Amino acid sequence: MLTPPTSLCRVLIAGAALTTLAALAGCGGPAREHADEALGTKAAAVRPAQPKQRTVQGLPGMPPLLDPRDVYAADRPNRLSPVVKDFPSRVYVPNTNSNTVSVIDPKTYKVIETIPVGVQPQHVVPSWDMKTLWVNNDRGNTLTPIDPGTGEAGRPVDVHDPYNLYFTPNGKYAIVMASLDRELVFRDAHTMKTVKTEPVSCYGVNHADFSPDGRYFIVSCEFSGELLKVDTERMKVIGQEKLPFHGAMPQDVKISPDGKRFYIADMMADGVWVLDGDKFTEPTLLHTGKGTHGLYVSRDSREMYISNRGEGTISIFDFTRNRLTKKWHLPNGGSPDMGGVSADGKVLWLSGRYNSEVYAIDTRTGVQLARIKVGSGPHGLAVYPQPGRYSLGHTGIFR
Repeated sequence: MLTPPTSLCRVLIAGAALTTLAALAGCGGPAREHADEALGTKAAAVRPAQPKQRTVQGLPGMPPLLDPRDVYAADRPNRLSPVVKDFPSRVYVPNTNSNTVSVIDPKTYKVIETIPVGVQPQHVVPSWDMKTLWVNNDRGNTLTPIDPGTGEAGRPVDVHDPYNLYFTPNGKYAIVMASLDRELVFRDAHTMKTVKTEPVSCYGVNHADFSPDGRYFIVSCEFSGELLKVDTERMKVIGQEKLPFHGAMPQDVKISPDGKRFYIADMMADGVWVLDGDKFTEPTLLHTGKGTHGLYVSRDSREMYISNRGEGTISIFDFTRNRLTKKWHLPNGGSPDMGGVSADGKVLWLSGRYNSEVYAIDTRTGVQLARIKVGSGPHGLAVYPQPGRYSLGHTGIFR
């Protein structure tokens, strides 16, 4: 609504009747004050109540959410950042046992290149600025950079025990999930020089996701069946709890679109834990299938694809209905593990961890579009590029 000129507001006030004064609700400055004084409580009744909006005070330096009601609002189909829009569409598959990365052309479903990397590559991770793909060579104690524009690998960077890699929402630090070292190592996001090492008492730190304001993140500890809550700015563990299931092995972590709940896949509990991250109280278990492993949100923020590695299925969870709605079965089984969603949202890509293959699945029907042979032990594949403004790490968590 346009604000009337101050001079006009003064004229109206000088000889205004009550009905005229009510119209002065849009006046600014002194004119607005005089109108309020003249109207008293009646003016308040005339002005419509403004709806309350949820505001998210983010981590210092963090780009604000596009929509405080949906942390994935920047991830809509084909909404590519200018940084990545000219990169060729590819699927990068780290083959843990072959020490290579298979590069797939998603249009032809063919492997077009095999890149030698370090020992035991676990995940391919987009950098915060989305300009680099980092291959996490866990046992090789290196990160291999790949230029997604040219597909060329660069000189490896020495980083100890890089099982997985994340980035703080303000782009300041990379966080190395040093699983066997039992550490969270905060490094400069560009130089990878160590800034702080946070020892942890749990065993097998591996996956994470951040709160909507970026001020904390939840970490899964695979081998001790625990969860951590970490203060992002202080780089410090502020909470720890044991999952209420004997032999729990938590895996992937993903936050709900509204930011109210965290979902943690558990391959031994055969389901997804639902956690209130703010309160960090005991989570509840949603059974999905045997060997629950990876979690991926649809481009419209309505659904989450859940890979059940132990039975060759993908469960579909509907956020709007708060329940499981479908289950897709891979023909002839398989071992669907980690992956991502295509830029247009039409294809879910998952590695077949124990079958030396990759699956392309239609997200509208659940039909398998392709089954592609790759190296041995394919794990955290990255579909690239993807929509979003910046990357929080893993195989592609974008905001």
